[in-house]
Amino acid sequence: MKKSIAIIGGGPAGLAFASFIDTSKFDVTIYDKNKAVGRKFLVAGDGGFNLTHSEELNDFVSRYTPADFLVESLNNFTNTDTRTWLKELGIETFIGSSKRVYPIEGIKPIQVINAIIDRLKTKGIRFEFNQQWTGWNKEKIMFKSGKSIQADKVVFCLGGGSWKVTGSDGNWMEPFKEEGIETIPFSPANCAYKINWSNEFKRKFAGEPLKNIAASFGKKTQKGELVITEFGIEGNAIYALSSEIQPVLSKGQKVIVALDFKPVFSETEVVKRIEESTYKNRTETLKKGLKLSNIQMEFLKTGLTKEQYMSNSQLAHFIKQFPLELIDSATLDEAISTTGGVSLQAVNDQFELIQKQSNYCIGEMLDWNAPTGGYLLQACFSMGAHLANRLNTSSDA
Repeated sequence: MKKSIAIIGGGPAGLAFASFIDTSKFDVTIYDKNKAVGRKFLVAGDGGFNLTHSEELNDFVSRYTPADFLVESLNNFTNTDTRTWLKELGIETFIGSSKRVYPIEGIKPIQVINAIIDRLKTKGIRFEFNQQWTGWNKEKIMFKSGKSIQADKVVFCLGGGSWKVTGSDGNWMEPFKEEGIETIPFSPANCAYKINWSNEFKRKFAGEPLKNIAASFGKKTQKGELVITEFGIEGNAIYALSSEIQPVLSKGQKVIVALDFKPVFSETEVVKRIEESTYKNRTETLKKGLKLSNIQMEFLKTGLTKEQYMSNSQLAHFIKQFPLELIDSATLDEAISTTGGVSLQAVNDQFELIQKQSNYCIGEMLDWNAPTGGYLLQACFSMGAHLANRLNTSSDA
């Protein structure tokens, strides 16, 4: 007789798990609080629909915080495996110039979701919608509708605490606390950060990009792009530093991020280019010789004293390490992703809750972090596929 599996939440982790679980061994039902699965996946696709990243696996694994948490999952279901899986579903992908992986032109997020759903239905997996999980009653799991079920195994894929409009509100955390399961409050990750720009600066530059720069804080440096906003800054170069920035902000301590306007040059090379410039003045040297943008010029002219600006060595130093003070982050709901959730100490190496056997947690509801660019989705896919394969080969299946 088949054992039963209840998947609570139909996001990327839950859908990946369902895709790889062996339905010859298990009866599987997905329960989702919404009217359809994949709501956050669909919204995320509007901002640039990258499905994973193509970099080498050793580098890929290092993008996560903590770095070792997902090693086994990512090695067992790699970024290449994701592309192969999608191709089998009829979703062709390509590697963009940023090394991010996208579906070929014309394929929308809804088509990817529908391809996965169609495959799950052919496997006999059932869906029950408008079913909001509210907690446990001994061995049973309870829903707001009044429904209660008892499954041999329960896989929770309840997401993080951002983008409430998609149903990802983090309200599931309370029943976990009531069971004595260790949880960590959600905090924003991959989010905008507040800077006290002058009104004049905002008027001139809000919406403008800072391209081909690097940002550094703590032990991390990230090359990429930033965008100036009325609020402050956003973009992949700052998102990747969230794991370093947020703990300091949360303590009320000062956060000063260093921007490198010319990561392709060393500070010594910048000094040399300034000293050997044949342009008639400092402005032309910086704009034409070093190809600094109008925003970068504004930073230097307003942020440096006259003496610093006219000193070749000091100017080069600030071109390589221009300080920006962050005074706050965007709200939890505005963040692309969140850290916090179920503590990694509360699950074993198979994502099983230590205090509640046969109950598993995967996806963003666990306390880990990754930058944007396909890493978040890949981790969810990898955890889902890895857990499914573990259960498929388990002796008690």
